[in-house]
Amino acid sequence: MFCEIGDICVHAAVEGPATAPPVLLLHSLGTSLAMWEPQAAALAGRFRVIRMDMRGHGLTEAPPGPYGMAMLARDALALLDSLGIAAAHVGGVSIGGRIALQMAAMAPERVLSLLACDTALEFGPPETWQQRIDAVAAGGMRAVADAVMERWVCDRSLASSKGLRRMLLATDPAGYAGCGAALRDCRASEVMGRIACPTTVIVGERDASTPLAAAEAVQAAIPGSHLVTIAEAAHIPNLERAAAMTRAVLGHLERVTAPAGDAAEAGMAMRRRILGEAHVARSEAALTPLDAPFRDFILQGVWGRVWTRPGLSVRDRSLLCLGILAALHHHEEFRLHVRATQNTGVTPEEIAEVLLQLAAYGGVPSANTALRIAKETLKEMEG
Repeated sequence: MFCEIGDICVHAAVEGPATAPPVLLLHSLGTSLAMWEPQAAALAGRFRVIRMDMRGHGLTEAPPGPYGMAMLARDALALLDSLGIAAAHVGGVSIGGRIALQMAAMAPERVLSLLACDTALEFGPPETWQQRIDAVAAGGMRAVADAVMERWVCDRSLASSKGLRRMLLATDPAGYAGCGAALRDCRASEVMGRIACPTTVIVGERDASTPLAAAEAVQAAIPGSHLVTIAEAAHIPNLERAAAMTRAVLGHLERVTAPAGDAAEAGMAMRRRILGEAHVARSEAALTPLDAPFRDFILQGVWGRVWTRPGLSVRDRSLLCLGILAALHHHEEFRLHVRATQNTGVTPEEIAEVLLQLAAYGGVPSANTALRIAKETLKEMEG
């Protein structure tokens, strides 16, 4: 979609249910909204995912610079306005992460939570950025492409890395220079002490542009924030380490959108989400004084304190449950969790992979029995 925002026409993509929690994802310098494709695909089933080409990038217009961080933050807020969204969870990589921080500092009521990925409070000596701006002005994007790619990824031979290079080369030099000026001129004081929303800071362990120390500084500046490190990742983990990045993003969003209240309330909400309203209603109707204490223990200790933890996504926990229950021959519970896959996003193909793993490490008879039960249950679900 395209929309007029202030002095520019912005290109954006919106996916997912209109009534779901909104998530705005902002890309890095020299890329486009396409860099978030793996994460957007994973989120769109449960969230309203909004991506935009920032000023001067992708298909968004590139007016002459310089740009400022506050200007870029106002662009993002204006896009939310155009979509009728009062507040959103906001995530960004590199400059996108710094824009997200700026948004939270400028308009805290508009930012529900933050994902600050491979970013920093400040971005190095201003003269370094000026040299890069001058190089692009003189020689176009090819003048900086090799140096930039060295920092973006660990393996430049990957198809995704080649795709990132194409994004970089396709960037309007005016837009790159304009946003480069925003990075050159931004200061930590603009956001320090002004952000209090739930925040997860993500950083690639091999990020040379905004290394672990920069991520730790962001974490220290935001009370209660979490830090997640992605192994074998450089500055842009979205594509090269897509699965790990997606897990980190999902973990954050599941944590910050979990129902408020005590463990029992959170557990009941998670139980209904995974097992379905009908199953939980039947179970609750059959509750007796004999099994009520056990139900409370499971509700609080398992559903409320384990399934709601941010370390793994709901889908990952579903896969683990299937493997463990099948290996331990808990067939009734296994059948229950096969049915639950319609709510957790696990596919029949992934169930098959779990049972192959079980056959290799837990025994063919156990896997064979579980496979039969899974086939029966999936057929019943189709009916």
